[in-house]
Parts: sequence; structure tokens; C-alpha cells
Amino acid sequence: MTLKVYTSLLLLFLVNSVWARTVRQVYDELDPEHWSHYTSECPRECFCPPSFPNALYCDNKGLKEIPAIPARIWYLYLQNNLIETVSEKPFVNATHLRWINLNKNKITNSGIESGVLSKLKKLLYLFLEDNELEEVPAPLPVGLEQLRLARNKISRIPEGVFNNLENLTMLDLHHNSLLDSALQSDTFQGLNNLMQLNIAKNSLKKMPLSIPANTLQLFLDNNSIEVIPENYFSAIPKVTFLRLNYNKLSDDGIPPNGFNVSSILDLQLSHNQLTKIPPINAQLEHLHLDHNRIKSVNGTQMCPVSIAIAEDYGFYGNTPRLRYLRLDGNEIQPPIPLDIMICFRLLQAVII
Repeated sequence: MTLKVYTSLLLLFLVNSVWARTVRQVYDELDPEHWSHYTSECPRECFCPPSFPNALYCDNKGLKEIPAIPARIWYLYLQNNLIETVSEKPFVNATHLRWINLNKNKITNSGIESGVLSKLKKLLYLFLEDNELEEVPAPLPVGLEQLRLARNKISRIPEGVFNNLENLTMLDLHHNSLLDSALQSDTFQGLNNLMQLNIAKNSLKKMPLSIPANTLQLFLDNNSIEVIPENYFSAIPKVTFLRLNYNKLSDDGIPPNGFNVSSILDLQLSHNQLTKIPPINAQLEHLHLDHNRIKSVNGTQMCPVSIAIAEDYGFYGNTPRLRYLRLDGNEIQPPIPLDIMICFRLLQAVII
């Protein structure tokens, strides 16, 4: 399982690297005699670098509206302005846009013209962080791969808004105003290829319903979650990185084998109300339990296999994979119990 996950992440990295290299090659081969043409097309409020002719930099200009976007532009940077509206007119010729950064503006839902985003057929990345949105904008481009909506005022997700976003791999909704009622059983329906879902810093009291099955990274920090439902993670069998820091989890709120999940490699439960270490799987590699109420550590109980078996396996058998263990901010006193070291032979760091 570990190999499959790392292979997927490596593949994503290689694809992005090839994309970036190909783009750079195109720019390197650009004939300088065309530079004046690109400059003349450039909106006067913006900057069009000759070495990057498919990019338009209009960030930090104090703009209150979006200028007309030339047809050649793929990458559009409009962050850190005073833009309140997104209308269709500036994008009439911009049919090749792949990337739009509108972070840190003053955009509201009423300021987004109906259908303007969905008409950007080739758009892959949409950044609308740090605006004044109160709901997820809709409709969205069907080819979108990343949607970043952090630090808005979003409390509502329109029904069916994600239904056709089969290519979306990242959805960032952290630091908004989402309640449990905003996340229905069909809210994430259609996100068949989602890999990262970030709903940290909202107002959730329950684990969200119907997380897409292919999710690898689930971030739920800084909510008020108290209970992990029985067999919750069986519906997301590929989840690898799980963050539940700064919640209200107690021992009673975690089923006996709630986190004993073979796919989870990185488990973060810092700043909760745990008094004991929950059962973990032998495949887990990183465990964060700092700033809870844990008073002692029993390696025999914590070990996902029997200590006798762990001693027999040594470094050559199917030994537990834990490499990093953080326990500081509890009431645990050193030294580290010997049976912890016997069980977790691959352990590289323990913080108490």
C-alpha cells in the first residue's frame, strides 16, 4: 500500500515537472522580434514578461476591475487587488486560460457573473482565497483540477456544484464557516479523482459524510469534532495522511480500532483530550499525539504486534513501520520505555 501511494505522489510530481519543463522550452525558443507585439497587447495596468509570453501579471496594482485579457494568456495573476466583480467581458478572448489567481480581493458571490467561470473551458487551477464568498461559486469549469477557496466566509455548498468535476484532485475549503449541515451525503458526489480535501478551521462537530473514496489526504484540524464513527475509514480505503489536530476527541469518542487502518501512514491527533494512545496499525509511520492528557506509555499495549513477535522479527521481518512519535505536551515523564524501542525498531525520533 505504501509503495502504491508513494508511486502516485511521485507520478504527480513527474507530470508537473514535465509540464513546467515543456513550458520553459517554449519560452526559451521565443523569437525576440515578437516581444514588441506581446508588449503592445499587454494591458497598461499589468506586466507581460517577454520571456513568459503566456503569463499576465496584474497583481498588487490596486485594481478594482479585471482588465481585458489577451487571447494568448494561459496564466493570469490578479491577487492582492481590490477587485469586487468577475464579469464575462474581460475574458471574451481568453479562451486558453489554465490558471487564474484572484486571491486577496473583495469578490462576493453576487459579484461573479452567472456562467462566467464555467465558460473557461480549459481552466485547470482556480484560486479565490481571502475573498468575501459566502458559498462555493457555481457553475465551475468541468476540467478544473484544483479549487482553492480558503479564508472566505463560506457557509453553504450549492447542491450538485461538484457533480461534473471528475478531474478535481484538490479542494481547499479551510478557514471558512461550514457547519455539519452544509456537508450532506451527496455534497462531494462526482469528485471521483479527489486526492486532497482540506476542511480545517471550520465549525464541524462531526466527521463529514461521504468523503470521496480516492481521497489520500484529509485535513480536519481546528474543528470541534468529538467522535469518530465506527468503520468510518472503510469508505475511504486509500486515506494516507489524516490530520485531526485541535479538535475535541476523547478516548470515548474513538472506536477500539478507529485508527487501526492499514492505509494511514501519517496520523495527527495533537491538541485533543486523549488520556491514552489509541490502537494503531503496523503500517503507520508518523504519529502526532502531543498536547493531549496522556500520563503514561505502555509499549506492550501500544505495539500493533506482540512484543515477542517484534523481538523475533528484528530488522528483517514485518516489523511495525513507525518512524516518528511525538508525545510532548502531555504528562509523560522520561525515560522512554524499553518495550517501545523493542517494538518500533525503525523509530528515528521520539519527542516527549
